[in-house]
Amino acid sequence: MKRRPRRTIPATLTALVLLAACVLIAIVAIQLIIGQTPLISYRSVTDALHSIQWNDTAALGAGAAVVLLGLLLLLAALLPGKPTVLPLTGDVDAGVTRRSLRNALQSAAGSVDGVSKAKLKLGRRTIVARIRTDRTNTAGLTDAVCAALDRRLDQVTPLTRPAMKIQLHATRNAP
Repeated sequence: MKRRPRRTIPATLTALVLLAACVLIAIVAIQLIIGQTPLISYRSVTDALHSIQWNDTAALGAGAAVVLLGLLLLLAALLPGKPTVLPLTGDVDAGVTRRSLRNALQSAAGSVDGVSKAKLKLGRRTIVARIRTDRTNTAGLTDAVCAALDRRLDQVTPLTRPAMKIQLHATRNAP
C-alpha cells in the first residue's frame, strides 16, 4: 500500500527536459551522419562556450540556476508530502484514502439538520469544515456538525485524529 505520494510532477518535468535534450542531440547526430546541415552547429556551440569565462555573469547565472533547480528537485524527493493513504487503527494494516475520508466527513456534515452545503478541506492535522445554512438562528449548529464529524471519525477510526475547525456561514434572507 502506498502511503506517501509519488513525486510525479518533478519526475515528469525532469524526464521531459532530458528527453527533449536527447531528441535534439539525436536529430543533430542523424543530420551529421546523413550529410545534411545540422539544426544546431557543433562549431557554434563550442565557440560560444569557449568564449565564456568562469567569472562572467552568464556563467554565474547559469550555474546558480542549475544549483537552485538541483536543490529544488532534491527537496521534492526528500521532504514528505501529504500522505495519500491514512492509516487506520487496529491489528490489520489498513488505510483510507484522503478523498474517501473527506467525502465521508462531508456527507456526515451535510446530513445535519439545517446545513444547506458542507465543504471540507482535509489538512495534515486539521479538518476545516465550511458550513452554509439558511437558518437565521444558528445556535447549536456548530456543535451538531462537530458531533456528526466526531461520530463519523469514530466509525472510520483513523490512527491520528485530526483537529476540527468549523466555519459557519449563514445566508441572510431578505424579509
